[in-house]
Formats: sequence, C-alpha cells, structure tokens
Amino acid sequence: MYKLIVLTDTETAFGFRLGGVEVVEAKDPGDASKKLNFLLNEDSSGIVAVSEEFIIALDDRTREKINRIDRPIVISIPLKKELEEVGERREYLARLIRRAIGFDIKLGG
Repeated sequence: MYKLIVLTDTETAFGFRLGGVEVVEAKDPGDASKKLNFLLNEDSSGIVAVSEEFIIALDDRTREKINRIDRPIVISIPLKKELEEVGERREYLARLIRRAIGFDIKLGG
C-alpha cells in the first residue's frame, strides 16, 4: 500500500502530523533535496507533497527525475507565509491556478 508523505520544514510539520499525515522534516532546501531523492526511490511512496519553497530550489536533475517517473507523484504545497500586498496575493493565486489547470485566468478585483 502506498503512502502520502509530506516533506516540509519543522515549523509546518506539526500541523500535518495533527492531521495524521506522515511527515519528513527538512532543515533547508539542500536537506529537502536529499530527502526527496530518498523518497523518490522508496517503494512505499505514493504521493510526496513538498513545500513550495523546497520545490522551487530543486536542481534540474531532480526535476527531470520527477517528470520521468510514474510513482511517486510529487506535488507542491503552497505555503506562502507572507503576502502583504493585494497585487502580490493575486499574482500568487494566479500562479497556483495556472499550474493546476495549465492556463491563465484573470482574477478580477
């Protein structure tokens, strides 16, 4: 049976654990990359949800591996902590929508 595993920072990990999810903590993007590569080769990994900040920092080799393999499925968890300006929030939401559905949607205001 495959598992859902969340790869995130220590600060966010507690919330996922409260939800009953298996969590792997990483100190920084470099540590996250090492742990993600291990999870990509783990037989029990079904879905690996990775904090957005760690996904952004991945090297090209790891990104290519994620795109090449069928399992586990790697998804990004948007955990943007500080969105101060309205324009920045709209841009962030638009980027998430574009990534999810594959094209731009104009967000009215």
